[in-house]
Amino acid sequence: MNTLLDAKGLNAWYGAAHILFDVDLQVNRGEVVALMGRNGAGKSTTLKALMGMLAKRKGTVSFLGRDVSRAEPHEVARLGLGYVPEDRRVFADLTVMENLEVGKQPPRTWADGSAAPVWTAEKLFKLFPNLGEMPDRPGGRMSGGEQQMLTVARTLMGNPYLVLLDEPSEGVAPVIVEQMAQMILELKAQGVSILLSEQNMHFAELVSDRAYVLEKGQIRHQSSIAELSVNEEVRRNYLSV
Repeated sequence: MNTLLDAKGLNAWYGAAHILFDVDLQVNRGEVVALMGRNGAGKSTTLKALMGMLAKRKGTVSFLGRDVSRAEPHEVARLGLGYVPEDRRVFADLTVMENLEVGKQPPRTWADGSAAPVWTAEKLFKLFPNLGEMPDRPGGRMSGGEQQMLTVARTLMGNPYLVLLDEPSEGVAPVIVEQMAQMILELKAQGVSILLSEQNMHFAELVSDRAYVLEKGQIRHQSSIAELSVNEEVRRNYLSV
């Protein structure tokens, strides 16, 4: 299986605070990988470090075989690495359609010349029917769950090979969580790979192939999601509240 994203010895800091310690992880083509852990374990920091959003980090990050360890976030995005932040960050004064246009990038191809997933507003409205019912609504007049969908849809307009998805089930209604799970499975079926940070074990089990478990900025466990779901010791030590 082709490795899309490969991080080795990833360390990250916020100012003088050392947050990540020698994190190694990989995401392969066509899979969904869950990065799991309690609040404060370093999940969001890991995604930001992979995206080049932290001023101080060290280690190597490779995307599509290319070293992006020192690349700026916009450079990584142009290569086809999408990022959906936990705090959504929709443009409140722009409509749904205008938000989608902001994220638009040209279609992509894989190294062998085959077409990578291509997303249009029409396809995204089928994936997110709620958005299709409000194309002219400003982002600031949407519910939290709708804004979450819009943020994902805007990222997909960049036609990414891989999406970093930060806490998709956090703080949204159960019906939206269910829609998010279906959306992730549909993206996988379309050929998009996903690395999601998550602390909801049930949600991770629904959508993921593999899992890494973080605690205090270190990888403490990695396995298939099926193995993690029956490993009570790991779940008790690193995931239970």
